[in-house]
Amino acid sequence: MNSPEPTRPPRPIDPSDPRLTMAAERTLLAWVRTGLAMMGFGFVVARFGLFLKELAAATGEKVSGGRTMSLWIGVALVLAGVFVLVVSTIQHHRYTRALLRKEDIAPPGPWLAFTLALVLSLLGVALAWYLITIR
Repeated sequence: MNSPEPTRPPRPIDPSDPRLTMAAERTLLAWVRTGLAMMGFGFVVARFGLFLKELAAATGEKVSGGRTMSLWIGVALVLAGVFVLVVSTIQHHRYTRALLRKEDIAPPGPWLAFTLALVLSLLGVALAWYLITIR
């Protein structure tokens, strides 16, 4: 029978390892992409009501107030994108500062991703409700 390989103790993290800085930068860039995508999508949603109004005017149909809801959902998405950019930048700065000072490094917790998922879920429900109720 094969004996399992002995487990090695984890190597201590060397703060001077450039891979840590590069990984932190990749993480920041991923959050920046997420924030920019949210802001762009928020702009599209905010203008969706205006598009519906123009479409109804072109076809001669009656418009039933829906522009306000799409505007607020779009603005909320843009503000959520700004929040993601600000918080991720602050986290990146704290992490890289700790690396430079060779302090003990605690990786950022999952609270930003959890908060973002919760906010996007709520905005998604609001957007679905808006699309269902608009005529």
